[in-house]
Amino acid sequence: MKTEQKRPIKNRRKSTDFWYSLARTLTACSWLAFFFSVLISYFVAPETDYGVLRYHDIEVRQFWLTPLTGYLYLVIWSSAAGIYSATLIDKYRSRRRNDNKNYSAYLLLIINLVWLLIILQHVLKA
Repeated sequence: MKTEQKRPIKNRRKSTDFWYSLARTLTACSWLAFFFSVLISYFVAPETDYGVLRYHDIEVRQFWLTPLTGYLYLVIWSSAAGIYSATLIDKYRSRRRNDNKNYSAYLLLIINLVWLLIILQHVLKA
């Protein structure tokens, strides 16, 4: 009985092209915008009312800062748009079944959209 030896798949891509570099740049910028939005939300969200603060009669802000909330929306939407365009570029540029699936990009897109809905709910409720 003869056994066939499988040859490894030959990668014929010469180098990275413009679209691949653009998708990676968009992904990196989207992640940076996400971390920047986490920083902004720290200052925008209401402060936590700890027992120590109540004991010392320190006033705590119980509302969202609406001027900074506009910037927060802008940063989150830009992060979501960047990662969405990067996934579209990857979808149309990948030719092989074993190309990168970019699960982290999908996760970032879902987190951004859910975060937008939560912030919108809290701001509209207040």
